[in-house]
Amino acid sequence: MPKRVIQGTVVKKAGDKTATVLVERKVMHPRYHKFVKKFKKYLIHDEKNQAQNGDIVEAIECRAISKRKSFRLKEILSSGVK
Repeated sequence: MPKRVIQGTVVKKAGDKTATVLVERKVMHPRYHKFVKKFKKYLIHDEKNQAQNGDIVEAIECRAISKRKSFRLKEILSSGVK
C-alpha cells in the first residue's frame, strides 16, 4: 500500500523534533455545489529541526512515532522567511 504524502504550512514548532502542519483542501459542498476549504492539523517528525514557522513542507506517512505523530518530514518546498 502506498504511503500518503501531505503538503502544508508549518504553523507551530511544538517541542523538539516536532512541527505542526496545517493542511488545506478544497471540497465541493454536497448541497450548494460550491468549493469550501477544509483544514486539518498534523504533527510531523522533524529529525534535524529544519522546519520553521511559515515554511511549506511535504511529509510522508510512517509508523506511529507517538500517539498523534505518524508523519515525518520529507522536504521543505519553500521557506517562510522573506
